[in-house]
Order: sequence, then C-alpha cells, then structure tokens
Amino acid sequence: MITNREVNENSNLQPSDSEHGSMERYLSPLVRDIKPSGIRKFFDLVSASKDIITLGVGEPDFVTPWHVREACVYSLERGYTRYTSNAGMPELREAISSYLAGSFGTSYDPEKEVLVTVGGSEAIDLALRALVRPGDEVLVPEPCYISYSPITSIGGGVPVGIETFAKDGFKLTAEALEASITPKSKVLILCYPSNPTGATMTAEDWLPIAKVVEKHDLIVISDEIYAELSYGQSKHASFAAAPGMKDRTILVSGFSKAFAMTGWRMGYACGHPELISAMLKIHQYTVMCAPVMGQIAALEALTNGLGEKDKMVESYNRRRRLVVQGLRDAGLECHEPEGAFYAFPSIQSTGLTSEIFAQRLLVEGKVAAVPGDVFGLGGEGFMRCSYATSVAQLNEALDRIGQFVYKVKREGA
Repeated sequence: MITNREVNENSNLQPSDSEHGSMERYLSPLVRDIKPSGIRKFFDLVSASKDIITLGVGEPDFVTPWHVREACVYSLERGYTRYTSNAGMPELREAISSYLAGSFGTSYDPEKEVLVTVGGSEAIDLALRALVRPGDEVLVPEPCYISYSPITSIGGGVPVGIETFAKDGFKLTAEALEASITPKSKVLILCYPSNPTGATMTAEDWLPIAKVVEKHDLIVISDEIYAELSYGQSKHASFAAAPGMKDRTILVSGFSKAFAMTGWRMGYACGHPELISAMLKIHQYTVMCAPVMGQIAALEALTNGLGEKDKMVESYNRRRRLVVQGLRDAGLECHEPEGAFYAFPSIQSTGLTSEIFAQRLLVEGKVAAVPGDVFGLGGEGFMRCSYATSVAQLNEALDRIGQFVYKVKREGA
C-alpha cells in the first residue's frame, strides 16, 4: 500500500482527488442536489447493448428537408456568419408571428413580442429566470418533460407537481390545479401536446384552467413544441389563445419536432413585451443571439417547408395508430395519445415497476423504452414509447414487447 508520506516523497506519484479534497464543496447546493437525468441514466445501459430497437429517443427520424439545409449552405457560401439582432433576424420574427396567427390564432408583434432562442429549452430557462424569485412555487402538471423541475430548482424556485391521470386522458383539471395553489404559487408550466403522454387539451378544456389562472394571478409558460403534431378532430388549441390569457402567457415553441430540426437548436418565445424584454436581457448576456445559419434555415422552413411538415405529421399519425393498437394487442392498456409522437402504455398488469420493466425489456426483449417514473408524479406504472422511427422497426419492436409481456405474465401466474 502506498502511504501519503510515500506520495509526498515520490515526485512521480500524484495525489488523488480525495487527497486534494472533494470539489463538491465548491458547487452551488442548487446544482449539487439535482439528480442526474433518469433518461440519461437508462440510456447509458442502452449504449452498452447490441441489437436493440430504440423507442426512447424524442427526436424525429426524418432528416431536415433538403431545401432547408441548402438555405443554410448557401448562406455560408455568401458569408452570412455574423451576429444577428439579439432578438433574432427581423424576417424570422415576422415569419414566426405570421405563422402563429395563421395556424393557431395567436397574434404577436414581431418587433416587441417575439424572441428567437437557442432551442425551446433556452426559452423555458429564460422565462423561469426572468420570473422566479427564491421560494416562488412553480406548478408543473406531471408526468411531464423532465427538465421543468430541475431548471426551476436551479433558479431557486420550488417545483410543485400536479398529478394527472390516464382516466382523464392525462389532462390537467381545474380542480387539481386549484388544490395545488398556495400563497407562494407564481408560475404554471403547461406542455400540451404532452411529452411523455401524448395528451392534448381543447379550447374548451382551457376555459376552466384560465379562470383559475386569472383568479390566482398566475403567469403561464406554455410549452407548445409539439403543437403541429396534433391528430384529433380539431387542430392544436394554444393556451395563449384562451380568453384573457395572451398577456399572462409566455408561449414557447420551436422547429425541432415538427420540422425535423432538433440539432439546429432553433426555438422562440412569444409574450407580453415586458416579459420578452426581461428574457431578452438574460439572453443577450448569455448567448448574444441564436446562430445566424440556423435562423436562415428556420426562415426557409416556415416560408417553404410547410408541405414537408404536413407529410411528416401524416406519417406520425399512421405510426401512432399502429403502435397504440400493437401495445393493446400485447396486453398493455394504452390511452389514446392525440399529440406528440409518444405512446404511454400502462405496464401495471405485469406486476413490475416501471424501472424493472424497462430494464428487463431492454435485456430480455431487446427493446429500449423509457420508464415512466422519470417523468414525475403519475408516471410509475407506465413507460414511454416513441413512435418516431420506421414502421419496420416499430413492427419488430411490438412483436418483441408482446413476447416479453407474455413471458412476464406467465412468470407471475
């Protein structure tokens, strides 16, 4: 055994990190106490496995349309490599404003009420940092996208989960929202269509929610990144379009999901000029502006890419029907997801926890899906399956899931 004295006497031996002392004491407690992503932890197992069909990635399997990529390439050839306005190219902000007004009935002044961000994730972070003071409570309907609560905590806020249920289609109800509000409640984060459940909300669903929001003087961050991926009889209903809610809402969206542009990191936020101005101050001191090449590509997508977007949505809808029926045929209850590209089947009939089910499905069934418990309250007993992959892969995955579920149920019989 090498002693500390021998380390000091031998210049070729370097002290270990433990001998230097842990770096943890230098970290902010707000960051130190955040748990690592449950999704990342699970996919570390996936990376070590072979012959796996992955239904876990929340990313389109389509490549960004060629003319969008070409617009970026051409911009580089012409030397467009400089900063843009902090808020984003005026032409892009105008296109975003026009698109939202035409598609979802939400109208914004492109000069004062639209901010182009580095993905929708930055927009959410900016909104929370602009709004939340230490101790403020942020209400988050769950199961939900895993980043909302950690980002809230980093800013000193207190995330408060509101459980939603399959029997309600995972919709947020006014009663559940009301029951979660305290004098410290300040912000409500919404994500419809929902990641991970695929739940949607109609204009009628929003009316009682809006009354509670107004009654308790809440500000809403409405993450509508999956807005275009709506498959019900009516198109997406934006919370910002609910009566009296525009000025109370920061609408967040982007190009990642509907336009197959995840790697471009192009998002935006729209809202009251004072709220957007506050977010812009943080944005200009942290990232300056979104990359000009990505902005040019996003402008091309909005200008000439709506046809391709619609075709991709049609493809997701066909896969949605295939996967939901396949999961039900495999013996798993599955509510009807009417948005996004996820199914969220119940695995309670197997008697396994979400994590054990996902781990065994990976090892024994060679299919990767995300355990539902990583998405917060109400997620235990479910798993998230992305159908943003090929039909051939989906069919094979469904066969494997069916065989695995049959095996597990036989074991418990």
